[in-house]
This record gives sequence, structure tokens and C-alpha cells, in this order.
Amino acid sequence: MLKILLLLTVFGMMGVNLTAFGAILAGLAVGVGAALNGTLGNFAGGVMMLLFKPFKLGDLIEAQCFVGNVKEQGIFNTFLLTPENKTVILSNGALSTGTIVNYTTHGNLRVDISMAIDPGVSIDHARKVAIDAMNSIPEVLSSPAPEVSVLYTGGSMTTLAIRPYCARQDYWTIFFGTQEIVKNAFDAHGVAAHIPHRVIINK
Repeated sequence: MLKILLLLTVFGMMGVNLTAFGAILAGLAVGVGAALNGTLGNFAGGVMMLLFKPFKLGDLIEAQCFVGNVKEQGIFNTFLLTPENKTVILSNGALSTGTIVNYTTHGNLRVDISMAIDPGVSIDHARKVAIDAMNSIPEVLSSPAPEVSVLYTGGSMTTLAIRPYCARQDYWTIFFGTQEIVKNAFDAHGVAAHIPHRVIINK
């Protein structure tokens, strides 16, 4: 920069019109600034996250519509490994200004599952069967205890919210396993599932 300023000064002393050079330099400065805008934003975002640490390596987070474990945190990008074994590269600029859900902070997670049953089935009976089935799964925590609540009634069905708690590393095991075990328990204890039907009227 000093050499360029020196040359421009010499040219000016020689009577060369520097207006064109000034316009070129201004245009270059604007172009470089625009090109580096996203990079500088990512750098600033990376610095902010390293300072405030909203998550650490290995944490399970949800950000920018992606869910995965943090595998690498760079100064410009953060790398996630999704449950599908895909690597997602997130820009730190958008990540630092967006919403981040950290599933690892408290050590255990609640698994949210909804299952529809026939409206003629006793809710108390279905709740007892579902809770007993969840308590039979070794990975389901006893504290907090699993919950079964009525999520929705109507449309010729009753929808139950089935919510076991588990350690973070057991989340997907419980998510899929609970549905299978509760469904089998419902079948064994006469808790009929909702069967959709449609009435067709011929005119």
C-alpha cells in the first residue's frame, strides 16, 4: 500500500491526472469488500461461538434445519454428522445469529411419540398399558417417569402423546423401539388402533 501511495504521489507531482486511478481503486475496494463480506461474517461468528460456547464437540444440536452431532468447529464453518451419516457444513455467520437447539445440555431427552387409538377405548386403560410397556424397556429412565397424555380428540380417534425419557445416546433406540413395544402391548391388551374409514355415497 505504501508503494502504491508513493507511485501515485510521484505521478501526481509529474502532472498525471489521478482521477481515473482513484475511481479504479474505489471500485476495487468495493469489490473486495463485497467479496469478503460473507467470509468476515463467518469469521466473526466463529469467534463469537468460541467465546460463548453454545455447544461443544460431540453435542447433538439442531440448527439451520439440520440435526446432528458436532464433529468439528472451525473458525469459518461448523461440521455436523447427521443420523443418516451425512456431513453437513454450516456457515458460522448464519449459525451464530440463528436459533441453536442443544439436545445434550441436560444429559437426558424426552422422546415425543403420538399414537392414535379407537375413541371407544378407555384412556386410563390405554395409559396404563403404554406406561407398563415403556417401563419394560431398560433404556427408558424411571426419573423423570414416562408420560402418556391425551394430545387430541376428534376425527373419530383419540391421539395419545407417549413420552418416555432416555439418555441422549439412546434417543433413536427409544424413538423406534417404544413405538414397536407399545403397539404390541396395545394389541395384547385389547387397545384397538384407530382405523380410518371413508363413506362413499353414490348419486
